[in-house]
Amino acid sequence: MTEGSPQHPHRWVPHHLLLYYSEPGARSRIGELFPAHSAYALAFSQRHPGEPVLIGPFPEPEEGQPGALAIFRDRTLAALFAESDPFVVEGAVSEWRIREWFVSPVSGALRE
Repeated sequence: MTEGSPQHPHRWVPHHLLLYYSEPGARSRIGELFPAHSAYALAFSQRHPGEPVLIGPFPEPEEGQPGALAIFRDRTLAALFAESDPFVVEGAVSEWRIREWFVSPVSGALRE
């Protein structure tokens, strides 16, 4: 199915999901590192207006699932954010990855 075909009439809006994974014991460090992470996220968004689009943790950890999610428009900025985030640098996040996500243009919530 190609973009613009009858089965795909809309232009999808690409975004990038930054997913954070933590080992079970590492989650206990989130509270102590949160002020540094929060200051970092604020400074990052001031240097890169509009990035991240949304950011936050999931309320309950689930085995094998990410503990937090950030949505970015730019994949390079998502990686840049993760590489220097205090949660990552200090080991509270043991693994992160980025997945491309297409937002329907009719959703209205995340427009270009």
